[in-house]
Amino acid sequence: KSDPSVNVAILDTGIDQDHEDLTGKITNQRNCTTSPTVDDLYGHGTHVAGISAASTNNGVGVAGLGYNASLINAKVLGDNGSGYYSWIADCLVWAANNGAKVVNMSLGGSGKSLSLEQAVNYTWSKGVVVVAAAGNSGNSSPTYPAYYKNVIAVAATDSTDKKASWSSFGNWVDVAAPGVNIYSTWTGGTYKNASGTSMATPHVAGLAALVWPTPL
Repeated sequence: KSDPSVNVAILDTGIDQDHEDLTGKITNQRNCTTSPTVDDLYGHGTHVAGISAASTNNGVGVAGLGYNASLINAKVLGDNGSGYYSWIADCLVWAANNGAKVVNMSLGGSGKSLSLEQAVNYTWSKGVVVVAAAGNSGNSSPTYPAYYKNVIAVAATDSTDKKASWSSFGNWVDVAAPGVNIYSTWTGGTYKNASGTSMATPHVAGLAALVWPTPL
């Protein structure tokens, strides 16, 4: 059932600091953006965090797949939901050096980045599982960082276990997970449904945390 020592780093728009289903799970955080706050003002990161590791058995909201796993809030996307590869690379290396066992990147772009690839390889070399969204392009064109060798690239499936029509695909994609109308935490202490490979990715990250070997 996982362990609180297993940290899932959410590299995203931040995590709602006051959400009752998440606040007790955050063990560390850093803001790698130019936003004045590490808090999530956009919603995306909070939704992703809830899927992977929202509090369980608390009679509130949703239960994260990672069960007892903890969260690291690494803000790499600004309050408009976008950011730079340099921000991602910066927080990726920081997370690898600050206790992350799993990294979730529900983000991506169509261009390559040597610094981001090097950050991925460094993180992987530290024994961290790196998971990223394959993208929502509906075709097989690469999305980075998911396309990189040392990343688990995640496509999205629907309620019939078929590939979501808009999900990216191809032989570079490693696994698929539910990504359509996923109910999870949102900013302001609320909950909502959202769709995308962004939602599929934390299912995989949460599962990685769930099965992470823990001391007996």
